[in-house]
Amino acid sequence: MARMTQRRKVHRFGYGDDGTLIERLREDVLAAEEPLEIRLGHKPFTVTMRTPGDDFDLVAGFLVSEGVLWRDDQLVSMRFCAGEDEDGRQTYNVVEAALGAGAVLPDTSMERHVYTSSSCGICGTASIDAVRKSSRFDVAEDAVQLPLRLLLQLPEKLREAQAVFDRTGGVHAAALFRVAGDDVELLCVREDVGRHNAVDKVVGWALRNKMLPLEGTVLQVSGRASFELVQKAAMAGIPVLSAVSAPSSLAVELAQTAGLTLAGFSRGTSLNVYSHPHRVLR
Repeated sequence: MARMTQRRKVHRFGYGDDGTLIERLREDVLAAEEPLEIRLGHKPFTVTMRTPGDDFDLVAGFLVSEGVLWRDDQLVSMRFCAGEDEDGRQTYNVVEAALGAGAVLPDTSMERHVYTSSSCGICGTASIDAVRKSSRFDVAEDAVQLPLRLLLQLPEKLREAQAVFDRTGGVHAAALFRVAGDDVELLCVREDVGRHNAVDKVVGWALRNKMLPLEGTVLQVSGRASFELVQKAAMAGIPVLSAVSAPSSLAVELAQTAGLTLAGFSRGTSLNVYSHPHRVLR
């Protein structure tokens, strides 16, 4: 938690009930944001801006999203590389991954030639063709179904687990749930300044725990549902994606094509289902 947040002095301004200006110097807690360089076999692959913490999950999930990995045995090891800040402290901002048999080594067209910001998971992709990836898992064949009342409960369950958001108010979150009969089981929650990073951390956690493909699961995210989040869900074999906010048109198109159930505007009492509503039991 220490590296995920930072404390800063801020000037707080406001007006009292009588209209008097009030100024206070106080300490605020901010969500940390630092660069992370990902290396494959000693070769730089990309740099992404992220909230430090669960970095191995982030790297593993990112490689699943890129189509490099889809089985846990394809990831041999990960380690932090040497790197120091101006005070001589280890930065933990470079991770090198060693890939095993079966992993698809990225070619030059997949390399990220600019850094990936915390607000964009596909920025810097070298070609338009590299944006859309082909999943090894067929989510259209996933027979999972869940009651509408359970799907509507997921945003609140996610919110209750957001420890970093409680302190900063400045991070996105993703949670993975497994449908278990007439209930759901919370499997994993991850937070990050980037919504795509939060999803990658969840997917990476699942890969490292030998759980891919994620059949019978629901991914709940705290923000909107973009094309990249639908793609990441499909690449991990997740059949249902639910978002608190709106989806984009391309996200809906990809969800429909992939056979993934996409829900948006999930606000506790209502939601919209944009694709494959047969998985939601009325």
